[in-house]
Formats: sequence, structure tokens, C-alpha cells
Amino acid sequence: MAVESVQTQSGVDAFGNSYTTKISNDNLTNEDFLTLLLEEMKQQDPTSPMDSNRMLDTQMQMSNIQTNLDLAKSMESLQTSYSLSALSTAANVIGKNIEDGNVSDSGTSKAYTVRSVENTDGEVFVRAQEILFLEDQVLDQDGKVVNYDINGNILDSNGAATGNYIALKNPGEVIRDANNKPIILDSEGEGVTQTSDYSFEMAGSVQAVYSDQLVTIPFNSVTKIF
Repeated sequence: MAVESVQTQSGVDAFGNSYTTKISNDNLTNEDFLTLLLEEMKQQDPTSPMDSNRMLDTQMQMSNIQTNLDLAKSMESLQTSYSLSALSTAANVIGKNIEDGNVSDSGTSKAYTVRSVENTDGEVFVRAQEILFLEDQVLDQDGKVVNYDINGNILDSNGAATGNYIALKNPGEVIRDANNKPIILDSEGEGVTQTSDYSFEMAGSVQAVYSDQLVTIPFNSVTKIF
């Protein structure tokens, strides 16, 4: 019987017999209580029996406490299981795009690409980069993707500005001529004539331009995955 560190208080009746008035132990179980109850019943004074109703009430209270403790442990185990399940589910969105219901200054829904997920104090979060805008891809005369910045500056292989620009309607949105070719401007804003040695074509695809910062979003706040 697990009754280590049991604390008891005793009293003496009118006949000089010692009896227990209080037993306390945070780890006392129902089995321990019944054992002690039976022992006390065997040792009781026949002329002054214990109040059995009070003892039974005490046992019921202990039973309720034990039930509540067991329920709390079950809930804790369930919470841990749920957190692991939610983390596993959230891991499936790594590399995918999401929305969280927030709107950008331009009035469009903010979108993010998920880079990782984490569990903090039982709550699952995603770490993601915000997609600032989608950038039209442009190809040069050699079929290579042209690098250009948010202002349309055409960049060389070292990232330096070449002096010419791709005309943009909005960041990443290329202005095209009647032949669906990107319009190229010089440093003075004049149109550049395209030749076989210096020409550009639309690639027909876009790429995302991201914020440099990672943001933390509660997984339960995700409203869309795409």
C-alpha cells in the first residue's frame, strides 16, 4: 500500500485509548483509504464507534477527486495528441501558399509561402514569407530570364543596372506593345528599338517576389491554401 509520508494526528478518548483524528497524504489513493478505514474499524472503541456515514462521505469525496485527477490527465494526454496531429497536418503546407484573411494596403488579400511549422506551448504556427507581388518573366534574345528590379531597371549578371528599363504598369507588371513584346526604355525614358541582337520576349509565366522577413501565423488563422 502506497502510504509513504502519511501524516496523522491522534487523540486520546476518555478511557485512555489512542485514536487517529486526521490523516493527510497528497498521494493517498482510494485503495489506501479503504485499507486505513478497515484498520480503524478493527481498532475502534466498541463503546464509541466511529461515524460511518462521515467516513463514507469522505471516501466519496476522495473518489470524486481521483476521478477529476484522472480526467485531467486524460485531457492533458488528449491535448498532446491533438497538438502532434495538428503539427503533422500543418507540415503538409510547407512550400505551399496560404492566406490568413488580412488585406494589404492595395486592398488585395495578403498571401504567403510557408517555410516551416512549429509547435509553441501546444499551439501550432507557420513561419512564412509574404508574397509582395507576382513578377512577369521576360526572356532576352538568348532565351535567358532577364533580371530587373521593382522599378524595371534591367540588371546584368552581376546585379548592376544596365541603364535600360522594362516599362512597368505596376511592380512586376510589364507593359507590352501591340506584338505582346515588353516595351524597353532607355535612361531618358525613350523607347529602345529591339534588334536580333537585342530583343526581349514575354516568358508567359510569373514568379513571386518575397519580403525579406519571415512572419509567424497561427495555423488556425489560415483561411486558404493554394
